Amino acid sequence: MAQLVVRNLENSVKARLQRRARRNGRSMEEEVRDILRAAVHKEERKSEFGLGTELAALFADVGLDEPIQELRGFEIKPPTFEE
Repeated sequence: MAQLVVRNLENSVKARLQRRARRNGRSMEEEVRDILRAAVHKEERKSEFGLGTELAALFADVGLDEPIQELRGFEIKPPTFEE
């Protein structure tokens, strides 16, 4: 396993990490590991799929007979609100 040393960390940040670790019932070292894992996982997940893929996954179980078609190549017309 790799080791990481963080220098020049502000005392206020260290104190907040200690409080957060205490609140979560773990050591400060384990708390930092968890924060780093979550940050990397979030970044990986963010770049893994686009918005359209995410939306399609949300509505995948709606029960449609046909898949929702993509709307590529259509001219986008702004709505008009005047009568």
